[in-house]
Amino acid sequence: MGRDKVKKPPDPGGGWLVTFSDLVTLLLTFFVLLLSMASMDQSFITRVTIMPAELGFLAERGAGRVTAKVKLVSEFLERPWEVMERQDRIKDLLFPDDVLPPDMDRATLDENLKVLAKPEGVALVLTDKLMFPLGEARLDESAKILLYQLIPVLEYLGSADINIAGYTDNVGGMSADNFQLSGDRAMSVLTFFAEQGIKNARMSVSAYGPALPMYSNTTPEGRAQNRRVEILIKTTPHMGGY
Repeated sequence: MGRDKVKKPPDPGGGWLVTFSDLVTLLLTFFVLLLSMASMDQSFITRVTIMPAELGFLAERGAGRVTAKVKLVSEFLERPWEVMERQDRIKDLLFPDDVLPPDMDRATLDENLKVLAKPEGVALVLTDKLMFPLGEARLDESAKILLYQLIPVLEYLGSADINIAGYTDNVGGMSADNFQLSGDRAMSVLTFFAEQGIKNARMSVSAYGPALPMYSNTTPEGRAQNRRVEILIKTTPHMGGY
């Protein structure tokens, strides 16, 4: 009896290509997935990077993110005994060149803005040249731009009371009109702050008219410096003095 012939398996021909193509497809899918995940991560990182600049600050200290600038200025204001050394630095942080009103240059700002140490805290002193039309109590648009830069710091220092004091020069003497003008100007600043969300309970107003001049009223330059508004941020009320 002869042996049965062993049957050879059919030639698979190109069948292996099917398996190979499936493997390539899976690899391609895997790499596409990796690429899409990498794109998502990059997008997320980009958003996280730009969000603080867009938000600027959140109201109360500890309530959320604040800019490094706000924290730094607030730290300076909480140490009034150091402000004379840091006056220029505080000005630059609060009013960088890119936020100055279009009609105001750095020299004008520096000449008409002072940062002073007071027993209760720090006073920002702005002459009427930065604030009001001549003889008026209405804030001009440049003044609103400047005052708006203070809002993040005032919000961050949420426990500090604020006194806004108005002063005039001695033209007209100790007249009721001078005291009225100084009070109206201080009230304009308070009203602006209140409109930006600063709590009324934190703010008070004083009107000194021509009393307590900072400079001699015998020169036009001195009188110009005496027509001012002082924004006193009471960061150290417990100390009472130095």
